[in-house]
Amino acid sequence: MEAVLWYVLAGTRGGVNRARLLRALEERPRNPNQLAEDLDLNYDTVRHHLDVLTDNDVVRSSGDDYGAVYLPSETARHHWDVVEEIIEQTEP
Repeated sequence: MEAVLWYVLAGTRGGVNRARLLRALEERPRNPNQLAEDLDLNYDTVRHHLDVLTDNDVVRSSGDDYGAVYLPSETARHHWDVVEEIIEQTEP
């Protein structure tokens, strides 16, 4: 899982935004619209990054598709020290 976290949060162009999303979801679960508004990102951008994070088992959704709320997966929570290390090393 560490390699996956490094890849999705630091190894690609969108890693910075994915890290921001993940940190926001750690504070409290949110839906894509709330994330877009809270982080001042385009809704489609948020959806794309959530799809990447979901596909890599970093976040999971709860609820139906339109109103789904996202939160960090148990796997990500188990490796949260790695998440914090990546975020610290990649913050501008």
